[in-house]
Amino acid sequence: MPGETSRRYPPELRERAVRMYGEVRPEHPTDWAAMGQVADLLGISTPETVRKWVRRAQVDEGVRPGVTSEESAEVKRLKREVAELRRANSILKAASAFFAAELDRPSR
Repeated sequence: MPGETSRRYPPELRERAVRMYGEVRPEHPTDWAAMGQVADLLGISTPETVRKWVRRAQVDEGVRPGVTSEESAEVKRLKREVAELRRANSILKAASAFFAAELDRPSR
C-alpha cells in the first residue's frame, strides 16, 4: 500500500533515519547495508522503508531526479480541484438543460 509507512512512523523518525543514513553510509560497502543498520537501530521493520525515505529526501533536496514531495502534493491538490470543478460543471449543465426545457414549454 503506497504511503502506508507514513502513517505508521512519525515524521521525526523518518527525518532521523535519513540523517542517520547519511552519517553511517561511509562505514558500509553498500547503500543497502547502511539502510539495514539504520532500520535495525531504529526498530524499523525493513530496510526498504529506510530506502524509500532516503530516496524521497534525495529527490526533495534536488540530489536525485524526480518529482518532489511539494510538487506531488500540488498535483494532488490540483487533481482534487479539477474533479470538484467537473462535478460543479456537470450540475450546472444539467440545471441549464432543465431551465431551457422549462422556457421552451408553452405557457398556460
